[in-house]
Amino acid sequence: MSAFELYVSHSTLFGGWQKPFDKADYVVVGVPFDATSSYRRGARYAPLAIRLASLNIESFSFSSGIDMEDLNIHDLGDLHTSSNTEITLKNLELTARDLIEIGKTPVLLGGEHTITLGAMRALGGKNTAIINLDAHLDLRHEHLGETTSHTSFMRRLKEQVKPSQIVEVGTRAVCKEELSFAKQAGIQYFTMKEIQRRGIEATAKLVMKTIENCKKIYLTIDFDVLDPAFAPAVQNPEPNGLSTQSMFALVSCLCDKRLAGLDLVEVTPSYDQGVTAIQAAKLLFEVLCFSEKSRRN
Repeated sequence: MSAFELYVSHSTLFGGWQKPFDKADYVVVGVPFDATSSYRRGARYAPLAIRLASLNIESFSFSSGIDMEDLNIHDLGDLHTSSNTEITLKNLELTARDLIEIGKTPVLLGGEHTITLGAMRALGGKNTAIINLDAHLDLRHEHLGETTSHTSFMRRLKEQVKPSQIVEVGTRAVCKEELSFAKQAGIQYFTMKEIQRRGIEATAKLVMKTIENCKKIYLTIDFDVLDPAFAPAVQNPEPNGLSTQSMFALVSCLCDKRLAGLDLVEVTPSYDQGVTAIQAAKLLFEVLCFSEKSRRN
C-alpha cells in the first residue's frame, strides 16, 4: 500500500468532478493543519471551504482559453494531520513523493504555510525553483520557541532542501533578521513597492529570468499576498497587498510546463462570509488552466 493511501481520506471534491486517479495529471490533497499559527487560527478549515466554494465557480477560463473540466484532476482527499508538526510534514512528504514519482502534480490546499516544507522535501532542491507569493519572507530562525513554523519554514527549506532558486514576491512585512539572512543566502525578493513601480508584467519577467535555468518550479501562494480588502480572511493580514486583478495577471505569467507542484495556504474561512475562499478557489482554477495551456503548447 502506498503512502498516499495510508495518510489521506476523502472529502468534498474540488471543482465537483473527478477523473480516475490513474489518468490524473493533477492531484488535489487537502492539508488541514494550523498548529503553529501565531495570530489567527483556523486555516485547518480552509481545504473544505475552498472545495465548497469551487463547486459554484464556472469552469471556463477566459484568460487562458481552457476549461477546467477538460483537465485530468483527481481529488485524493485530506492528509491525516497531527498536532505534531514534524509528523504532519513527514506524512505530507511521503504522500507528495509518491505522487511525484508516478508523474502527478500535487495541488495542496492548506492549512498554514509550514506545509510547503513537507512538499519541498518530497520534490527536492536540485534544478528546482520555488516561487513564494507572500507578504512575509518567513525567514526567521525561530518564533515563540518554534524553529519550524509558518514564520521560519522558508529558512528551514533553504537549509535542508537547498533549492536552486528561491524567489519571494509581494514582500511588505519583514524583520531585520530576515533581511540579513536573505542577503546572506542569496534569496531574491520583490517588494510591493518594487512591484508597484515596475508593474506586474515587468516583475513577472524578472522572476522568470531569475529561474530560467531551473527544470522544475514549485509555486506556493500565501493568500496574505493579497490586500486584506480583497482577501480579509487570512491568518496574518497585511495592508498594501496585491489586488485580485494583479494577482491573476501575475500567476498567468508564472505558470509554465515546469510546474511540478503548488500549494495555496493561510486562508482562515471563519473571518469572513466566504469571499476569501471564493477568491482562492478561482485563483487555483486559473493557475491550473495556465499550467495546462503551457503543457499543451
